[in-house]
Amino acid sequence: MDYSASNGALWNVIIQFGVLAAAIIVANILRRKIPFFRKSLMPTAVLAGFLLLILRSVGLLHLDSQLLEMITYHGIAIGFIAMSLRVQKKDAGDRSSALVGAKSGALIVSVYLVQAIVGTVVVLLLAWTVMPTLFKAAGILLPMGYGQGPGQANNIGGTYESLGFAGGRSFGLSIAASGYLVACIVGVVVLNILAKKGKIRRIQHEELSGSVTVDTFQDHGEMPLSESLDRFSMQVAMVLLTYLLTFLLIWGITAGITAVSPGVGKTVNSLLWGFNFIIGSLVAVLVKVFLSRMKRLHFMERQYQNNYLLNRVSGFAFDMMIVAGIASIELEDLSGLWLPFVLLSVAGAAATWFYLAWLCKKVYPNYYYEGLMSMYGMLTGTISSGVLLLREIDPEYNTPAANNLVLGSSFGIGFGFPVLILVGMAPKGDVLLYAVVGICIVYLAALLFFILKAGRGKKARKDKAN
Repeated sequence: MDYSASNGALWNVIIQFGVLAAAIIVANILRRKIPFFRKSLMPTAVLAGFLLLILRSVGLLHLDSQLLEMITYHGIAIGFIAMSLRVQKKDAGDRSSALVGAKSGALIVSVYLVQAIVGTVVVLLLAWTVMPTLFKAAGILLPMGYGQGPGQANNIGGTYESLGFAGGRSFGLSIAASGYLVACIVGVVVLNILAKKGKIRRIQHEELSGSVTVDTFQDHGEMPLSESLDRFSMQVAMVLLTYLLTFLLIWGITAGITAVSPGVGKTVNSLLWGFNFIIGSLVAVLVKVFLSRMKRLHFMERQYQNNYLLNRVSGFAFDMMIVAGIASIELEDLSGLWLPFVLLSVAGAAATWFYLAWLCKKVYPNYYYEGLMSMYGMLTGTISSGVLLLREIDPEYNTPAANNLVLGSSFGIGFGFPVLILVGMAPKGDVLLYAVVGICIVYLAALLFFILKAGRGKKARKDKAN
């Protein structure tokens, strides 16, 4: 084998990952040393992605677009699988946190529905007036980009592109990128306005790196550090094995559907591959249940999952996904799409804010601003931008707002599954698109009923007893 630089197949992946790594390090230095970037609260991975996008756009840097798309696609699945493999700790607290978690999940999915409705209305108005050739289901990419981030925007945008939406993948990724800017810029502006009005108090703090103790790093009964296999290697092995099982499961399902009905397979298969991270999460839960059962039956004596290291795996996967996703945007593909892009970005930011400003008062009455800012940051960017906004007013996490982001995301998988089906239906024709909007409105009403009514009877009885 030729080991020299002339062997592109040997060195290309290393070079591309090295460039991504360099961008992350430079972005981290900029964020730490330049007050403008630090005060903007823009996550380091987002800043790195924009740096690479700018360098690509002006012709100073060449990146492998196909590899970037692969990193974005696989990064979201690997990240969710690592999160789903974590061992859940038994909560000795009261059961009210579960209800708030369920309401947070319903709140998250209801925001997806609001974004989908608003996005579709904006695109339909454009299609009926000044842009008759516009892909009418493009508005569905608003909740994919704002609500779920670049990974899902990449997957669904690519699916829509194969169905006739020219530039669909870059359009979805651009919506996701604008969501980060909305989370950071709008979030910081609102924080400053609220602080001037005396409604909140922004707390100055340093970003400290905490120490890792044995209690943080190791649970009782885990494989010891002296094991011949490195503990981190075990976590990576479990994640990759679970992803392999996910691939085999999707491949088996899609092959079976195609064999029975090629027409249905053509419709469903791309959706299943696009939602690989959801199926991967479900497979990871089954793997976790299997490992727990093996330990309970004494076929296994040790716990092999390590939550701390699984968090590191998911964090790495999500960071690389964000950098690669933003860097892979092809600005040329957006020619002719700037009007819907700007209108969707603005309408999505406004609708998300006003909806959350109303509903968070009902769901989080005791910590309204903490709940509002954390949810707004997450539902326009990612969970990291939600946490960054929250830390400006609650750096010690004295309120349950940060925990609600995690619990709500877990419950949101269940509440959000019907939305994924609607996403697949939307581009199949005008009649189906209109039906999807109608179903979104009905489902939104059902979620609102749950959010506003669940637990009220129990609370009323408790108040009456007191």
